[in-house]
Amino acid sequence: MSWVFLVGKRAYKLKKPVRYSYLDFSTVEARARDCREEVRLNRRLAPDVYLGVAPLTLSGDGELAIGGRGTPVDWLVLMRRLPRERMLDRALAAGQVDCSEIVSVADRLCEFYENAERADLTPEAYVEQFRREQAKTREVLTDPAFNLDGARIDDVLCRIEDALKEGSALLKARVEARRIIEGHGDLRPEHVCLNTPPVIIDCLEFNRQFRMVDPVDELTFLGLECKRLGDGWIGPALLERYAERLHDRPSRELVAFYWRYRACLRARLSLVHILEHDRRTPEKWLPLARQYLALAVAPELSFDLQADR
Repeated sequence: MSWVFLVGKRAYKLKKPVRYSYLDFSTVEARARDCREEVRLNRRLAPDVYLGVAPLTLSGDGELAIGGRGTPVDWLVLMRRLPRERMLDRALAAGQVDCSEIVSVADRLCEFYENAERADLTPEAYVEQFRREQAKTREVLTDPAFNLDGARIDDVLCRIEDALKEGSALLKARVEARRIIEGHGDLRPEHVCLNTPPVIIDCLEFNRQFRMVDPVDELTFLGLECKRLGDGWIGPALLERYAERLHDRPSRELVAFYWRYRACLRARLSLVHILEHDRRTPEKWLPLARQYLALAVAPELSFDLQADR
């Protein structure tokens, strides 16, 4: 959806003129509006990183410039670059993440969640969002073109769908307890910088509905991604700190649902690259989808949260 240009101590993000069912960047005005929204939302967790919005201008003699005197023909988000080696995914790969850093990340997120805007949706609408996306996930994961293990896929998909049908009260209770907030929406290791204090970037700015999340869902998702990268202790550490700070200890059933749902969703989004966007590199996306599915069907669900004490 965007190009990012790294130049010295700055990063410039230019939106692509694309349109999908969940966003519309097809006009200059829409891209300008989204740039402003991206800066506003990301300053919640990275106030010193998102410096503002700059016009891409075209002069009378045909010269393009950033912030020039010509006519604005597009818009860019201007950011301060972060140290690559301190991004959580890179630090995990290098074996340079300790427990105190994860506690700091959890504390920063807990502060954010505590003060975030509460969601204005009904319990039924919250469950329906999952059902709608899960139907799309089933359609992609059961596509015979991918030759996935049908029995194992069907088992994990049925577990998710049973939770949405028979166990939906668990999800509805989260709305009734006002636990659903306007969160980050795309909390992955590559978006977390282990600075002091930690910085979290690149929230999902283009669709507010996708940002209406349960903090337990977001933290479970981050733990899932860290487990995929080889560090399974991070998810439980995040959830344990959350439970302590916000006095909200999630049940094993709730965490299990979010874990399975997110793993299958990420598998689906990986495969969509083959179906729609990046047909040139199926060798990248199919193995990635299989990694997520292996996590989804793992019997122990790859976490050991002491949630039932």
